[in-house]
Amino acid sequence: MKRIAALLAATALSACSAGGDKPKEPEAPLHSRMLVLDTHLDTPLHFERQGWSFADRHALADDLSQLDIPRMKDGNLDGGFFAIYTDQGPLTPQGYAAALAHARKRSDLIDRTMAAHADAIGPALTADDARRLDKAGKLIAFKSMENSYPLGEDLSLLGEFYKKGLRLAGPVHSKNNQFADSATDKPRWNGLSPLGKQWVAEMNRLGIVIDASHSSDATFDQLLALSKYPILLSHSSLRSAHDHPRNLDEGRLKTLAAKGGAMCISTIFMSEMNMSPERAELFGKYEHAGELTPAEQADLTRKWRELDKREPMWAADFEAYIKMVLRAIEIGGVDHICFGADWDGGGGLAGIEDISALPKVTERLKAAGYSDADIEKMWSGNILRVVAAQGKDGGR
Repeated sequence: MKRIAALLAATALSACSAGGDKPKEPEAPLHSRMLVLDTHLDTPLHFERQGWSFADRHALADDLSQLDIPRMKDGNLDGGFFAIYTDQGPLTPQGYAAALAHARKRSDLIDRTMAAHADAIGPALTADDARRLDKAGKLIAFKSMENSYPLGEDLSLLGEFYKKGLRLAGPVHSKNNQFADSATDKPRWNGLSPLGKQWVAEMNRLGIVIDASHSSDATFDQLLALSKYPILLSHSSLRSAHDHPRNLDEGRLKTLAAKGGAMCISTIFMSEMNMSPERAELFGKYEHAGELTPAEQADLTRKWRELDKREPMWAADFEAYIKMVLRAIEIGGVDHICFGADWDGGGGLAGIEDISALPKVTERLKAAGYSDADIEKMWSGNILRVVAAQGKDGGR
């Protein structure tokens, strides 16, 4: 996509001297020349909304989505990992069955949506696929799984989702499950369960990147110790920016870097989340937006925006975000930082409300003294390196 953007940005100039010499064509802005990826896109929850189209431009004033194809082009976001998110339910056969049905449906919805817009975006299974799509001028759609709860106790289901394109998955979400302890629950397993350790081995065998976001400290430590390959945190913030168990401490960031992994910086939990009863009720409706009529969706957006004015969800802004990003780079190094803002999943702050703001991040990184090559590493190179580093026998 950046190659086409650069060509469009270059103005055709006429000869300016008798000798026919032409002035040098202006160079496209730095951000537009880079391959830019985000590792955690919750946008699939919008794909099943009545009257909502991924191909249409939406505005924050009257729609809750933060990402669509036109705004991907505005922010020069070339793509990323579209998440199969499943809320944590009971650890019972009935709970597992319902979760699996949901995850299969969401996976198929992602596939249908990408197929419907195949002129603009294509599925990626490998790092080379991402580069090929970018070179062809197309956006990039990897597939991820947020919470492995839908697998129940049947790890063979990982193979099913791998065949459907899954290339990144985390064991756990906001509560403990059959695989691991969550960062936001009381310890049950003190890290990974016995089944969770088998999950790690199967992830490695298939060649699916392990995502440690939402994992407890003990779970993170064990994922890092057991995995044969580098891991990612798809959407996490620094604990030094805000002391919250969902965030990663600087010592663990150093350990992650030492083992070749990368932390993709989020915009969430840079403060306490203002989850008032009113906000919780709205979030409950938002997570089931596909079941709402267009009129009900509009009412949800109106109430959400009114609440934003009275009670902002986060007490942080773009400046605080940049300060955290620069600190993370200082600790982890340019080879171990990436971006996963949690778009459409609670992310976004004043000054970085949707993906159209991404060029501002590149501008600030450049102003801080980072080279073009190092900035592109952080936008995509580190992610693709980790994807490529997975087992060569993946899926066998």
